[in-house]
Amino acid sequence: MSDTYRTVDESAQAEQTVEGSRFLAEAMPVSDRRAATECVETICEREHKATHHCTAYRLGREGEDFRYDDDGEPSGTAGKLILRQIDARDLTNTLVVVTRYFGGTKLGTGGLARAYGDVASAALDRASLVERVVRTPVRVRFDYDDTAPAEQVLRQFDTEVQESTYTDVTTLTVGVRPSEGEAFVNVFTNALSDRGELLWVGGGALRGRYRCVRTSVNGRILPMTGRALPSEGCVWGCGRFFTYTPERPDAHTSQRPL
Repeated sequence: MSDTYRTVDESAQAEQTVEGSRFLAEAMPVSDRRAATECVETICEREHKATHHCTAYRLGREGEDFRYDDDGEPSGTAGKLILRQIDARDLTNTLVVVTRYFGGTKLGTGGLARAYGDVASAALDRASLVERVVRTPVRVRFDYDDTAPAEQVLRQFDTEVQESTYTDVTTLTVGVRPSEGEAFVNVFTNALSDRGELLWVGGGALRGRYRCVRTSVNGRILPMTGRALPSEGCVWGCGRFFTYTPERPDAHTSQRPL
């Protein structure tokens, strides 16, 4: 699964006239279904005298969420053709709305399909395309004395500081690439051994709170991945509670985050 996706940087418009009908296309970036709906409603209010507002969008990190709407035009002559232009450029988190003012002459299904596809393509051609990085929010807390090792970890990974609060304790919300998530948790907790705290705000298997602690059994430091093989009992490692059974020293099940 990729940590990046392609989308339009900002809104772009195009206009074409076919047999007296005006087609106005607008391509824009959207983050989710709600944002897409709000954008469509805004255009419908602005162009309230139009005959049709045909739309298509693709959303999600992998483009898994999509929708298209013919808004009263013959089935398959509008929304699907608009979506095809989005997909031709391998875009996601992208919405295109094509507004039609009927000019008095029917275009037929073939003419409509060409008109909607062409004007959507023109709007996307005018848009600046960008590659954005997917980041999962992680909140870290550490004392002032631990600023140096904490910042060293942040520089080691492709991170982005999204929020920061500085008091006697520094609190940062950091955007981390999902593919680097597990490594970031392990390196950060090791670097701030016995100090600091990390909260994985995003979803997935890493969601939870981590205390930066090292644990040892019989003087042996446990790896933060919890792969150690103590003879018995329960230990804390990387802020997760691992249960070990003496009969099966290879069994190590993460039960719950802090």
